[in-house]
Amino acid sequence: MIILGVDTSLRSTGFGVVETKGSRLVALDYGNIPNAAKLPLSECLKRIHTKIAELIAAWNPDVLSVEKVIYGKNANTMMVLGEARGAVIVAGSDAGKPIYEYEPRRAKMAVCGNGLAEKEQVQRMVKTLLALPELPQNDAADALALAICHAHASPIVVKGGSDLV
Repeated sequence: MIILGVDTSLRSTGFGVVETKGSRLVALDYGNIPNAAKLPLSECLKRIHTKIAELIAAWNPDVLSVEKVIYGKNANTMMVLGEARGAVIVAGSDAGKPIYEYEPRRAKMAVCGNGLAEKEQVQRMVKTLLALPELPQNDAADALALAICHAHASPIVVKGGSDLV
């Protein structure tokens, strides 16, 4: 199974492609989609959508694992995050990929055993679990953690349309 994990944000969306090989997990690709602060919202959303669509075309993941929206105090920030997540979800849906959502705490629990783990701890554990040569950038580490979370949560893949859980 190949899983595309996505940690969505407007300025630095993290992505991680992980393949399960039996009980082993292998990172195929990871990084982030940077968007400069000067770019308008519409251009940022287009860039996120385009890059996720390219990753789907390149790796043909079985599923997408996306960070679930969490509560935030700033309504504007939450709205922009929702729009960025929408760009990711549409890219996955256009490709006919199932989409699963996981809370950040659940992804941290999957890699660290602690749902309140700090970003640095997530980076170190992702590096160890996937035998990466160096620490991944924090957004990429979060995306890889989301992919790992799905690998642990779902041993059976359902082919077809989107399934937001």
